[in-house]
Amino acid sequence: MPLVTAGVVVLDCAEPEKLAEFYKQLLDAEETVVSANRVELRAPGGTRIALRRDTNATPPSWPRPENSLQVHLDFLVEDLDAAERRVVSLGGRPLEAKDAPGPYEERGFADPAGHSFTLRRTPPPAPKRG
Repeated sequence: MPLVTAGVVVLDCAEPEKLAEFYKQLLDAEETVVSANRVELRAPGGTRIALRRDTNATPPSWPRPENSLQVHLDFLVEDLDAAERRVVSLGGRPLEAKDAPGPYEERGFADPAGHSFTLRRTPPPAPKRG
């Protein structure tokens, strides 16, 4: 039996209940644990995320050069335009950043508490050979 059975990404924020609403709607997730200082969510695809209360939390400032990007979330989507509209309608905002190099189109955003995340187009399946 493995020592670690599951992982959860935890984001610190001042108001976990409000931020949980953003991610619940974005990911079509359900609350699995709710306490005074933490809300955990699980999305149908298996993504697990928790929002933890930190009354001193300040929004990350990425992509400003004086603060390095320490962590961000990547979400795979089929339709970037539709996903972007959804993010903005839920209170997220686009981040002004250069397009990342690589084979997949992606766009950067911040959630309502300022945590950065990327919407990345799901790569098309490779054609079968031979």
